[in-house]
Amino acid sequence: MAGLHLSLRPNSSSSSSSSSSSSSFPSYPSSVSSKNVVSRLLLFLTFLPLSLALFAFFLQWHGGGGGFNDPMSRWSPDRYQFPGMQSSAALRRNVAPATDVLGKSALPSFPYFRDWKFNYNGSDLGPKICITTSTSAGLEQILPWIFYHKVIGVTKFFLFVEGKASTPGVSKVLEGIPAVKVIYRTKELEEQQAKSRIWNESWLSSFFYKPCNFELFVKQSLNMEMAIVMARDAGMEWIFHLDTDELVHPAGSREYSVRELLSDIPANVDMVIFPNYESSIERDDVKEPFSEVSMFKKNYDHLPRETYFGNYKEATRGNPNYFLTYGNGKSAARIQNHLRPNGAHRWHNYMKIPNEIKLDEAAVLHYTYSKYSDLTSRRDRCGCKPTKDDVKRCFMLEFDRAAFIIASTATEEEMLRWYQEHVVWMNKEMKLKLLRKGILTRIYAPMVIIQGLRESGVFTLAIAGALSTTSVSSVQTGNSSSRADQGRISTTKIGGNRDFHATARKILDIKELVTYPAAVPPLSPPGL
Repeated sequence: MAGLHLSLRPNSSSSSSSSSSSSSFPSYPSSVSSKNVVSRLLLFLTFLPLSLALFAFFLQWHGGGGGFNDPMSRWSPDRYQFPGMQSSAALRRNVAPATDVLGKSALPSFPYFRDWKFNYNGSDLGPKICITTSTSAGLEQILPWIFYHKVIGVTKFFLFVEGKASTPGVSKVLEGIPAVKVIYRTKELEEQQAKSRIWNESWLSSFFYKPCNFELFVKQSLNMEMAIVMARDAGMEWIFHLDTDELVHPAGSREYSVRELLSDIPANVDMVIFPNYESSIERDDVKEPFSEVSMFKKNYDHLPRETYFGNYKEATRGNPNYFLTYGNGKSAARIQNHLRPNGAHRWHNYMKIPNEIKLDEAAVLHYTYSKYSDLTSRRDRCGCKPTKDDVKRCFMLEFDRAAFIIASTATEEEMLRWYQEHVVWMNKEMKLKLLRKGILTRIYAPMVIIQGLRESGVFTLAIAGALSTTSVSSVQTGNSSSRADQGRISTTKIGGNRDFHATARKILDIKELVTYPAAVPPLSPPGL
């Protein structure tokens, strides 16, 4: 036991070693604490992004269920936030019926224009721009056309109305829109236009005594002449002539504004030419072109020569010309003394040759034959025979002639097939190729603006405002001329009178002191 006891007793060396260990022991907890802090920091940095990701996923999932008041979900009725993101099948399902094209649609849009003051004169804004048009369209086309141009800076509108546009239900709404003047084809208007100096000048005479498109061309020129006087009296500075299937596309301006575009034009320029782009529809069931069409064929003035002619045959697709209809654009004229129309596409001046420029980016978007019903509507308002010889008397452009013959002679099935082959762009590979080449282009701004106007209730408010005001019988005052004695223009030089007596054609015997250039008709683009 004594040996055991002695063996357990520490000796001096072990005691020294123990003392040394005891003296170093206090540093051990400090090292452990430092490692714990580092470990916890690494753990925190690891779980922080994971927690944020889970939180974001939760917000997205919960917002889809209606728990959060997300503004984007209010603006768009479905998950497609921007135009063009839907499949063609979805677009077919969502197209609103023709009777509801002015109400809220199922297409995506942004109600930017709610509570906008469209009755604001903008008296302190310049330049003052007006548009004149001759139309027989309905509200489903005219209202989007007017308010779109109001958004981009147009001040005033002069509407020469006939047909559907002159009916009480339509005209009353138009008269109730601020800065819109409605002019009816009355007996008084006919008598006034019969005294126009145009009848005694040769520049428009080649269009007299012919029906259909030639008749419309003469009417447009007479209306433009009157609109110049109205625009000058209203203090306007620039005037456009557009059809209600055309929209100004002020590309190149910072604010997408035609006012900004024209304010930058030098003071010595009298006329600005806007090359036209033509709608290229991708479906045969378009109901509201302004809200459903985003693809356009560019004008040859906006394309390199080698690109235009190098892709001409593919872009034409067997049609008579590069464009279905005209290709020489539209123009805006500075309002000044001696200004006159030079056909529906240009302006002129009695005292000088106008100084004109052509814009490199801005264009007029022409929504031509964009609805299948356009085939039959053109047929129904023209009484020509569907023969190759007679259609030349009625239509200026080759495609219009071919379309009239098809609409007059083919069955419904044949007409639809012809429309799909000649108008609708159904070949995806060809579309993609020409989009890459720059022949075709996507333009969404008008679509977004007009959808926003619709969703904001601008069109329905315009209609409701007209219905809540005075009765139809009292709409002869205000923004209109009198509707009394409406009828077709009686002068024999417009339209159907083909009696070429010398007494009726005294214009041919007049010797003018000055020879003016002939009116510029709708012209096809250059061909191969």
